[in-house]
Amino acid sequence: MTAVARPIGRPPAAAGPLHRRMRRFAVMSAVTLVAATIVSAFLMPLGYMVATAFKDPSQLTAIDAPLYPAAPEVFEYQGKELKVYDVPQPDGSIKAWALLQPHREDAIFIDPANPEAGEITWIGRPRTLTQHWGFSLKVDNFTTAWETIDFPRLFLNTFGIAGLSTLGAVLSGICVAYGFSRFRFPGRNGLFILMLATIILPFQVTLIPSYAVYLALGWVGTWWPLIIPHFFANAYNVFLLRQYFLTIPRELDEAAMIDGAGPFRILRSVIVPQAVPAIIAVTLFHFFWAWNEYFLPLVYLQGKPDLQPLAVGLARFNALYEQQPTLIQAAAIMAMALPVVLFFLAQRAFMRGVVFGGVEK
Repeated sequence: MTAVARPIGRPPAAAGPLHRRMRRFAVMSAVTLVAATIVSAFLMPLGYMVATAFKDPSQLTAIDAPLYPAAPEVFEYQGKELKVYDVPQPDGSIKAWALLQPHREDAIFIDPANPEAGEITWIGRPRTLTQHWGFSLKVDNFTTAWETIDFPRLFLNTFGIAGLSTLGAVLSGICVAYGFSRFRFPGRNGLFILMLATIILPFQVTLIPSYAVYLALGWVGTWWPLIIPHFFANAYNVFLLRQYFLTIPRELDEAAMIDGAGPFRILRSVIVPQAVPAIIAVTLFHFFWAWNEYFLPLVYLQGKPDLQPLAVGLARFNALYEQQPTLIQAAAIMAMALPVVLFFLAQRAFMRGVVFGGVEK
């Protein structure tokens, strides 16, 4: 009887888990790279704004100027201010020397780091050299912009309009959302859908009729058209708050009713404390929108510079000082400082309100 020899298969190598780990690492690296690219694309305008705000106006027109805020360095030698240049050395290095006497084919320099060494002769054409730039922040841009556009008045106007309109939007949104989420009445779903349909309605459609009404009421030229309408609820705010209110168990309402609480007491003592993240999200959404609103204040406050907000004031400042982008960017940074600070302070509650209110329900 002949025995047939069969090759003994080798046990599978550990390449399987290693291959999976490598593939997972490649996928994570690709996702991270794409995310970093997208984030960089969004942050580049902000970085340009910050860098420009701290630059000297002469740096924007200089050909050899760096991207970061800087100024041409000078060195005082024997009562004279000498310009500092980047001078190439025979070994390939670059040294920053102060130009004392330029000639056609050579130049005499002074080493700012060691002026006691005396004059240094460099062979080459000095006109081919580039100036040495040192990091320098032009903080005066912010002071000039602050004083030029009367920033305190614009800031107070913007804060007043945004704060009052946000108060009205949040209070009215809470009341309407509470009604849609907790009460049953004929046509509730139809009214809710009709209200949501107003989100896609362009505001230009109602601009002329609204302007005619406010003109008849004598509100044009005042803050009232920018504040009063927000006390009648906003469809987006109502939707976000209603979705969050629906996640709150009704058993809490029933327990409060057993204790003798009425609808308004339930709203104040049960619903609102449970919906703080959503309320913060709605507050920030509306406050940011009102802070950056430009068109409506321009329409209703035309010819009233003492009542106009920052957005209109910055546009007017931009038209007057369009040849000075450093001042424009400095003013824009000051205008966006408060919303950025508020967002980072309430970031966690803001994200919770958006996720629970708009996604999970």
